[in-house]
Amino acid sequence: MPRDQVALVFSKQAVACARLGSPLYGALLERVARDIREGGPCADVLDGYGDLGEADGLPLRLMGAVHALVLTGRAPELAEHYPSAGGVFDPGRPDAGWSAFLATVTAEPGWVREWLGRPPQTNEVGRAVLLLAGLLYAIPTAALPVRLFELGSSAGLNLRAEQFRYQAPDFSWGNPDSAVQLDPVWKGETPGWLTEGVRRHQALRIVERRGCDLTPIDPLSPDGALALRAYVWPDQTARVRRLDGALRIAAKVPATVGAAGAAEFLSGVRLESGTMTVVWHSVMRQYVPDAEWALVERELERLAEASTADAGFACLSFEPRTVGELKRFALSARLGRAPEEFLAFAAPHGLPAWSPGQD
Repeated sequence: MPRDQVALVFSKQAVACARLGSPLYGALLERVARDIREGGPCADVLDGYGDLGEADGLPLRLMGAVHALVLTGRAPELAEHYPSAGGVFDPGRPDAGWSAFLATVTAEPGWVREWLGRPPQTNEVGRAVLLLAGLLYAIPTAALPVRLFELGSSAGLNLRAEQFRYQAPDFSWGNPDSAVQLDPVWKGETPGWLTEGVRRHQALRIVERRGCDLTPIDPLSPDGALALRAYVWPDQTARVRRLDGALRIAAKVPATVGAAGAAEFLSGVRLESGTMTVVWHSVMRQYVPDAEWALVERELERLAEASTADAGFACLSFEPRTVGELKRFALSARLGRAPEEFLAFAAPHGLPAWSPGQD
């Protein structure tokens, strides 16, 4: 990809980060884009990676690499501008951390280039808001054993979604003392389907937690925890706290994430009598080639057709969708053989969610 096109990808990500509440990354990425156009150190370190498409998240790979250097103490001057490391970013002084950022990239090209080969995996815990809401809707009776399977699990943090606390103006759900506090999870009037799900399920009985990922992360390892922290945007401290809490929960609640593609993983899933089998995924579809996804849909259809009153099945999805002329992040649910339903929209990182028509 020509240098100007690579710079454009970074400029677009700068706008997106600023819009999504990270003025630090908005400022830094715009300056990275300028440095690429001018053939500076960022252009040098990115050489050979410019053919990665927008869906591959090249800007976020670069920012994750640098954030990891900050978190490991290898970029102390830059850390002064990163709230995740105790620093302070002043949006009124957007250039303040740029020289330290550029110096870090220049000093650590080997580290940065190694991270550029990794897909960014935030394993965003905030998206559990949609997944849990869908689960409360999908499970028909209280205390029914649930088998939970996740596609594109990353570190599997959201396989522990029922361990989190969910707060909204007119409802709450989950352990009040949970290490993960999600608040506020809903804006506007809570829909009837969710109110009923909250009433029906004081708790959920998860009896199996399994996921798949092409490059799974072990959240209990130092390297795995560093990778997850590095991909969180450093001035979004609420997300940092959520991740820290989710890592503590992961150490207590086992889940299995295997190295496999989504279709291969699903091919081994069978429904079981007396249980509800739930497959879910969040913001991972864009990373799966169309041919592979066709196989995934075939496996999901197999499971749907096999569902019975005694061996239930549901598929929950939180993915970007085009609704009218707008791109939305939407929660959808398919219960057994029934058609897919759109239940809610949400911010890309999950908080808050809202009902269709409440924009």
